[in-house]
Amino acid sequence: AICGDGCKYGECTGPNKCKCFPGFTGKTCNQDLNECGLKPRPCEHRCMNTHGSYKCYCLNGYMLMPDGTCASSRTCAMVNCQYGCQEVKGEVQCLCPSGGLQLGLNRRTCIDIDECSTGKAVCSHNRRCVNTFGSYYCKCQLGYELKYISDRYDCVDVNECVTNTHRCNLHAECLNTEGSFKCKCKQGYRGNGFHCT
Repeated sequence: AICGDGCKYGECTGPNKCKCFPGFTGKTCNQDLNECGLKPRPCEHRCMNTHGSYKCYCLNGYMLMPDGTCASSRTCAMVNCQYGCQEVKGEVQCLCPSGGLQLGLNRRTCIDIDECSTGKAVCSHNRRCVNTFGSYYCKCQLGYELKYISDRYDCVDVNECVTNTHRCNLHAECLNTEGSFKCKCKQGYRGNGFHCT
């Protein structure tokens, strides 16, 4: 089976037909499925969508059980956690619904971890990190675009001279570079390529 546009988070099952991995959707399986919007809802109380998955958490005063349900808890109600709690060896601990969140100084509310500035994020050389609440994603660097080439998605250089997205002067030549471009004034003209006289 050949899928011309590829299957980003899935496998090719027929001519241009993708079977998406759980948590993804779209013709090329390139979109995250928001499980929190499904009917029936996957969580009893509250739901947080994550890349390719989701996390359940409970209202204050309830405890998240191993099966994902929320059980009323007098001890949780007393601690007043933002995202529910769990009891470990008789001690009540507040929970955060994502690994990209951590308990704040008050040990009750969750604050975002900026994976991009802490160095926890792993993005390939031609991608840049974009922080989100509770997570992050890798985006193509400026001057690159996401394309499906030789059975995989990759960030490839945008040729600004061909796409006509350069800002070179009318009397200048556009020269494509990796991730950018240069402008050079034509023979008989002087300047920096953006201004030629």
